Amino acid sequence: MASVLLSGVTVMRDGTSPVTSERHDVLIDGDRIKAIEPAGTIGQADERIAGGDLIATAGLINGHLHSWDHFIKGRVENLPMEVMMAHLRPVVPLPVTADEIYLRTMMTAIESLRTGATTIVDDMSLGQTFDRSHVEAALQAYEDSGLRVYLGFSMIDKPVVDSWPFVEESFAPDTLQWLRGLPRPRGGALLELVRDLAKTHHPRSARVGVIVAPSAPQRCTDDFLRACRALADELDLPVIVHVLETRMQAVTAELFWGKSMVEHLDALGFLKSATALVHGVWLSPRDRELIAKSGASVQYNPWSNASIGSGAADFRALRDAGINVSMGSDGCGVTFTCSMLLTLKFGAGIGRIRTTDHRAWPTAAEIWDAATIGGARALGREHEIGRLAPGYKADLVLYRKSSMPMVPLNVPVRQLVHGEAGAGIDAVVVDGRVVMRDGRLTTVNEASLIAKFKAAHENLLDRICASEASSQPLLEGLERIYERCLSLPISSDVTRGVVGDYVTTGCCS
Repeated sequence: MASVLLSGVTVMRDGTSPVTSERHDVLIDGDRIKAIEPAGTIGQADERIAGGDLIATAGLINGHLHSWDHFIKGRVENLPMEVMMAHLRPVVPLPVTADEIYLRTMMTAIESLRTGATTIVDDMSLGQTFDRSHVEAALQAYEDSGLRVYLGFSMIDKPVVDSWPFVEESFAPDTLQWLRGLPRPRGGALLELVRDLAKTHHPRSARVGVIVAPSAPQRCTDDFLRACRALADELDLPVIVHVLETRMQAVTAELFWGKSMVEHLDALGFLKSATALVHGVWLSPRDRELIAKSGASVQYNPWSNASIGSGAADFRALRDAGINVSMGSDGCGVTFTCSMLLTLKFGAGIGRIRTTDHRAWPTAAEIWDAATIGGARALGREHEIGRLAPGYKADLVLYRKSSMPMVPLNVPVRQLVHGEAGAGIDAVVVDGRVVMRDGRLTTVNEASLIAKFKAAHENLLDRICASEASSQPLLEGLERIYERCLSLPISSDVTRGVVGDYVTTGCCS
């Protein structure tokens, strides 16, 4: 691979190291950062980026998103997560081709690169069918984009309807029979898919790799969760799983297992390092103790959790418990964006309304480190990605110091976290390759892809509407389940996922 010289840049190594006015040369050799030296001391390279107006940082790591709901962006709002499932997993899924999968995946990659992420973890749902061409299309899109990607398949081995309590009382018998009979991929086939893909797409050796991604404990049998854990251990793959995203899930855990989801996973031997518990909003002190002891991470998804009413994870309590915290944007559709820069802002801001004790508020440096070093640690890659340092993978973002959020430049990490939205990104390097330069993507024809995606959406619109209409019986039943769960108490020691006056309302009593 070629060498790249970032000449005379300002360097922000991480969230806490001081940023000086001294400029540096950053030499990239192949896929690694080879050297960071005072400006003018490194000579030739195959490619050079003049960095007088640029500040170089490690790329952000988006530890959790769903690319598969991109076609429904903006179609739904003001529904809680459980009720939203009627749109996310409709009973008659949207029929899409491999070409449409490629386009929607590419939209995710483009937005990620334009909002500061060089690594993403995509929890892609294969829906009710298992079409290998859809998987290959997503992999190809990510290969073409130049992004670093960990791809999972949102694996479920139970009928989706049986992941909720009170279904017998909430659906008519014929409707419930219909919902239980909907097709779905076999759990064993999904595990074999991961095993097969790991031969050529293992994240230790491939920029676009696969992970093990059981969707959530309530959506999987215990045997399947054990099989997922065993496969991850055998192949040395990272694991992600949704855990205690909502208050209703805290109720569900008590009804299903008589204990919290974290206690249930711990009893199964599921909690280990390189395992991210996505969301972790409604955790008890005991939950946090078990997570910290296991070395697992908790994934902070503040914008998603707020936008669909799941709550706000307690960032400070997680950090104080000794838990590694990573960050993610969550789905591209129902949260309208997969911007990591937005995720940082909201993560810093919402942490300030949990408590009036300003000393407990998340700092910009803590948020930045969660989205870089914390993200790397959650994937078991803390010695390879997440830092701007010699020996690390060359995954960098270069921001213009003349962009308004950075003028005047006082404390870069604070200005990036609280101010920068992506317009100031000048260049992006992933795995040693310049994938954006002068604000333009170098790997793909962005304008052409967007035009094709818009045309595909227009062609699908009637089918999107039909898919939504088909889910009306599911939507009605979910509303009944949701309301019933609101009336049930949860353990008093669970850290409430809500803040402010809502703490005293009936829904959180």
